Amino acid sequence: MARIDLVDLAQSYNGNDAPLESFALKPVTMTWRQGGAYALLGPSGCGKTTLLNLISGIVTPSRGQILFDGKDITPLSTQKRNIAQVFQFPVIYDTMTVGENLAFPLKNRGIAKAEVDARVKQIAGLLDLTPYLNRKATRLTADAKQKISLGRGLVRSDVAAVLFDEPLTVIDPELKWQLRSKLKALHRELDLTMIYVTHDQTEALTFADTVVVMHDGRVVQSGTPAELFDKPAHTFVGYFIGSPGMNIVPAEVSGHEARIDGHVIGLHRNYGVLPKAAKIEIGVRPEFVDVAPPASGLLSATIERIDDLGRIQFARVRVGNTKLAARVPPGFSVSGDTAGLVFNPAYVHVYADSHLVEGVA
Repeated sequence: MARIDLVDLAQSYNGNDAPLESFALKPVTMTWRQGGAYALLGPSGCGKTTLLNLISGIVTPSRGQILFDGKDITPLSTQKRNIAQVFQFPVIYDTMTVGENLAFPLKNRGIAKAEVDARVKQIAGLLDLTPYLNRKATRLTADAKQKISLGRGLVRSDVAAVLFDEPLTVIDPELKWQLRSKLKALHRELDLTMIYVTHDQTEALTFADTVVVMHDGRVVQSGTPAELFDKPAHTFVGYFIGSPGMNIVPAEVSGHEARIDGHVIGLHRNYGVLPKAAKIEIGVRPEFVDVAPPASGLLSATIERIDDLGRIQFARVRVGNTKLAARVPPGFSVSGDTAGLVFNPAYVHVYADSHLVEGVA
């Protein structure tokens, strides 16, 4: 295991002299603690796989350093970094048995047979592979093969970190929940530093203690799932995490009030006078906006449809040219196509040029 420090790390595939905005990974400085479970979350092309490949040594950074426990490993090859990596598609030896596949990384390093057998038995048990240890891997399902690939990544107890690059892509949807829970249990059992790349927020939020959200080559926020949901530091985080995502609405903000379409919404904090040149928006999650009968003092909205998710209903509404999602309170019956919106001021955030403005309590 290792603490991993990224120091002003950046990557350009167009040369180091290219404009910073063209970098696949803009400069990032952050620390990942030893034994932590991390997820790199973001859409395709956001830089998460580039960052993973920099850590693994597959790619050499254009700028910056990577430190494992304070040691600069930036110039070292992948083999010398003492990491394990699990890829999107299973990488196994079909001609070997499942047990031989799991044992291969250990035998390759000259580990004693008794220790190899004990570790293989442990990992096979954790991944429910024990009944298949003596079977050839060639005719197993894709799910089982990916379990073997996961096992090979986890079988070494001395690695600095285990890196996962979207490892559940080929897994049957019904088994994804099981494997996500299994990976979480494995992390607790093995106490390894794990870094998991995914574009799926459910995978990230259920696996990781800390989620690193990336957008356009930048780390826009790093925090616990609760922190990302309750207080997004960037409008992208609010929109990308949550289903439905956060409502992001252009507004005029002054003091402890926001004005939308001429209607005033009270705020829980005081924002003074914000820069006039900035793009000012408020963000509020649909869970904290309720539809209500139209009434004086409420922001009026046109209801376009109701999404029934079983345990909760969301109304898709429009205020002028702005579309929002709002919670339909239990027992409330929507009548007609017009409703009022009730905002919970404690959960209304203010953003200037997409970045959170803290305000004063």
